[in-house]
Amino acid sequence: MPRVKQPADLSPKIAEWQRRLLVCIAALLAFELLSGLSIYLLPFSVPNQVTVLLHTVIGVACVAPYLWYQLRHWRLYRARHLTHVVLTGYFSMVAAVAVVISGLVLSYQAVLTTRIGYGWDLLHIIGTFALLASVLPHVLSLVYYARRGGSNEQAMELRRAQRLLGRRTLYGTIALGVVVALLSYAYKPVKLNNKLPADYSYVYGPDRPFAPSLARTNTSQAFDTRSLSGSKTCGQAGCHQQIYEEWSVSAHRYSAMDLGFRAIQTSMGEQNGPESTRYCAGCHDPISLFAGAKNLYRQDLTTAVGRDEGVSCIACHAIRQTDVKGNASYVIAQPARYMFEMQDGSGARTLRNFLIRAYPQEHVRSLQHGLFKSPEFCAACHKQFIDREINQVGWVQLQNQYDNWRKSRWNDTLNPRRTIECRECHMPLESSQDPASGDDRDYNRSPNDGRARSHRFLAANQFMPVALKLPGADKHAALTERWLQGRIDVPEIADKWRKGPAVPIELVAPARVRPGESIDLQVLITNNKVGHDFPTGPLDIIQSWVEIVVRDQNGNVVYETGQRDERHFIHPGSFIFKAEPVDQYGKLIDRHNLWEMVGVRYRRSMFPGQSDRAEFSFNCPATSFARLPGAGGETDSQRVAFTSPRGPVTRLDVHARLLYRKIDQFLLNFLFGESSGITSPVTVVSQDSTSIAVGGN
Repeated sequence: MPRVKQPADLSPKIAEWQRRLLVCIAALLAFELLSGLSIYLLPFSVPNQVTVLLHTVIGVACVAPYLWYQLRHWRLYRARHLTHVVLTGYFSMVAAVAVVISGLVLSYQAVLTTRIGYGWDLLHIIGTFALLASVLPHVLSLVYYARRGGSNEQAMELRRAQRLLGRRTLYGTIALGVVVALLSYAYKPVKLNNKLPADYSYVYGPDRPFAPSLARTNTSQAFDTRSLSGSKTCGQAGCHQQIYEEWSVSAHRYSAMDLGFRAIQTSMGEQNGPESTRYCAGCHDPISLFAGAKNLYRQDLTTAVGRDEGVSCIACHAIRQTDVKGNASYVIAQPARYMFEMQDGSGARTLRNFLIRAYPQEHVRSLQHGLFKSPEFCAACHKQFIDREINQVGWVQLQNQYDNWRKSRWNDTLNPRRTIECRECHMPLESSQDPASGDDRDYNRSPNDGRARSHRFLAANQFMPVALKLPGADKHAALTERWLQGRIDVPEIADKWRKGPAVPIELVAPARVRPGESIDLQVLITNNKVGHDFPTGPLDIIQSWVEIVVRDQNGNVVYETGQRDERHFIHPGSFIFKAEPVDQYGKLIDRHNLWEMVGVRYRRSMFPGQSDRAEFSFNCPATSFARLPGAGGETDSQRVAFTSPRGPVTRLDVHARLLYRKIDQFLLNFLFGESSGITSPVTVVSQDSTSIAVGGN
């Protein structure tokens, strides 16, 4: 008689399908796969951020049990023939190990470093899809063969065990999904007050709430101050600490706390109405502008946050669109904020930092874009005009760095690689480990170049950081002076401009003169390395001038011009770069009251690459005199000086300096009173010397 084939003993397989560890691992693995796909595919939201947190916690927690189960599973079935079921099992094991290792590395980086590695992130994503693509056919094949395994009791028991595992896996996954939903519902974000004050004055119409500034919000509504502030958190998180420290002493940071700005804003509000100060606020104090602080019944016309942060990190990085008209012609959007980002406390700070690092897509998308690289981005604020809406008369162009640059030799439209743009000059590359370092969108950079752009925005204000006593002000002021002198190297553009001073001067004088002869001196001044006019900015308050001192061979002053008196005023008649705007009655605008300006009666500055010439004339002395103290028994108060001839003049030493200061003394005295003792420091931009022989033919 033929032997009857006995059915295989399915007890070990049934036991495996019923194992509690498998149920736990299956549910957790299913949640990890689905939550990972959610994080990768779904838009930024509170539920997705909760998913990131739970995904990380569960992923780390189940590493040990998963590895234990995987090792045990491999030891049980490693002797099997290499079928497609075994092969997909191996594939899923390799993919799972890759996901586990990359997940652990990413978790470590998100908790303890400043950013996740994008290579590890890519491996984690690819591993997830690979695991999904291998584990599904592996499990489904086993289910399929079990269904074809006959109708005996053990085969039916195996199928029941598989169905039970499937249900428990589904229930466990759903339960974890419910946890995500409950935690998302329980989270209470900070409620923002995006409404203008009830007494807000729409003097320029309800459709232009921030006029006469051209700044706009993407919703045409107010922005809560908290939504555009919080720059300190960028440094506290350890991510952008270097950039924060650079920004914290920059002109962008102190734009609203600037002593001159605040005093002039008060004067403008009192004279022209508080709503008119919105004209300045789009660039100087955007946080306060969009919160509705430039309004009636508000004495300080600002908010504490706006005054402290000026052009904050977010106020700049949240700009979505600009126009080259100037006067803050930009559109700003209120960026989505991460959970706990606007809440205090160490726990909230830890969770916020983790979320931004572990789930950086929204952070990068909303705050980093190519618009920053264009000079047109800077043009929104670094170009200014007034029109009839401001001065009641008509349109007048004020400072205009953008068009200066656009029309200059620094903007090579035929060869962009020969162009020097705003950021290349004012934001030179610095060695940095900042997460923002590296860039593959610049022709001369790479994603891993270990450099980031400086956020000091070095320019020409060596006065205000020190006056405000900002941390690091002395260093910043010293760097600003070096910048004015052209003594800071910028390797990125070293081959595009000449070495040496930014604005060099050259003395032209005769080699020899006779006593009594008229001496003509010339000082040639060249705008060598400045990307716009020199000087630039509000030329009614900025001053750059030439100082000449001529001494004989004994050190006696023979001729001088461009000196300052004991009250810090420049002597009348000095050669000076400045502007003299006037109002409609022809009166001088000397208090920076630009809202009354209709034109300019005098203006002197140099376009990029151009030169100017200062001329001086005096008579050569024949005899050198020395000053001697009075003789006799006079008291100090009676002591006088006498001059005594010391012989013929044989040599004249000429020294010329180009000087610069940010605010003229008259305006400082008007704003703060002469008794305040406030004066702007003076920087020697460049200098030159020569000697003239006296006598003979």
